[in-house]
Amino acid sequence: MKSYLVGGAVRDRLLEREVTERDYVVVGATPQQMVAAGYRQVGKAFPVFLHPETKEEYALARRGRDEIGQFGPEVTLEQDLQRRDLTINALAEDETGKIIDCCGGQQDLQDRLLRHISADFAEDPLRVLRVARFAARYADLGFRVAKETMQLMSEMVEAGAVDALVPERLWQELERALAEPLPAPFFDVLRRCGALKRLLPELDILWGIPQPEKWHPEIDTGDHTMMVLACAAKRSHEVEVRFAALVHDLGKGVTPPEKWPSHHGHEQKGVVLIEQLCDRLKAPKRFCELACLAARYHTRLHHIEELRDDTVLKMLEGLDAFRRPERLAQFILVCESDYRGRAGFFDRPYRQAGRLLTLFGRAASVDCGAIAANERDPEKIKAAVHRKRLEAMQQKDKTPYPANWPNILNPAK
Repeated sequence: MKSYLVGGAVRDRLLEREVTERDYVVVGATPQQMVAAGYRQVGKAFPVFLHPETKEEYALARRGRDEIGQFGPEVTLEQDLQRRDLTINALAEDETGKIIDCCGGQQDLQDRLLRHISADFAEDPLRVLRVARFAARYADLGFRVAKETMQLMSEMVEAGAVDALVPERLWQELERALAEPLPAPFFDVLRRCGALKRLLPELDILWGIPQPEKWHPEIDTGDHTMMVLACAAKRSHEVEVRFAALVHDLGKGVTPPEKWPSHHGHEQKGVVLIEQLCDRLKAPKRFCELACLAARYHTRLHHIEELRDDTVLKMLEGLDAFRRPERLAQFILVCESDYRGRAGFFDRPYRQAGRLLTLFGRAASVDCGAIAANERDPEKIKAAVHRKRLEAMQQKDKTPYPANWPNILNPAK
């Protein structure tokens, strides 16, 4: 019985990246021997065990093409490695630090290539998403998908392989991709192999749809969306913010071509599409709520200097900002990313945020408890609070922001 460190831990150490998780493969052992050695079995589909002290995962070596594979003491390390998806994930390290590489993973690490090991790659459609996610994870290192792998992925998509992905798995991979430092390459890879059109058609259709050059020098709505996502990734680590940035302009995808490049009413159209998308993917409620609010109100914030105070107050109430200032912070980050996600605008200040915060600070200073103490009718209380907040917003004093207001004007560290 011998164990080897495998997969991501070996890959990331060779790339001089932080190793956060370690997985091991055990060769020459049976489940009974593992249990007798003090390991606790946790895997149901195939034997996976937790180390009695470190609690790290140890899996028995497997072979075969299906997801579970065949295991037994006769299965070799090489057979286990060759059933994996990419060459850079088929690396192992023994207890002396020696690297076992039977698939050319080290060379592909040097060449910055994401390359599949064999035609067995096509047995699992989820691997298309994993390759796209790795492209995002290592984009800063210059990794690219090998031509033959992109070709195989395209063939898988054409054959309908990704159509069988269950919504929960698709959402899981999407959420993971959005959490990467540079998430945009994930969508680029899916678009190039045709998977984006199958999985997220509402997003895929945005490429090729023009916007007014006066406001969008980049013109193309799909390009703008990726620029907005890049800005959001730079400004915030919150995946909800990044998702809202990704889908904020979906409404432009249903504008009739004869009305291009104008997209009047795309905000509310986008809300409908986002709700449908989130329902289809079974996305958590918090993602859908923020994305819909961003789609509905982002253009209002962009034009806040032209709005009446009452309109701004209704927007703040619609955002539920007074009870959930943290969500208002998220909303402003999405709008700022939308403003900056244009050719030549990336480093420009978003002054609209300061205006909204000033008005919010004044309105939030109203003592709602004192109003409620003198009135019992809920509707009258609501109307009185609205009136007092509007009066406060119209004052020109420098009312400070509430003490619990998040600091959103500095980039995420």
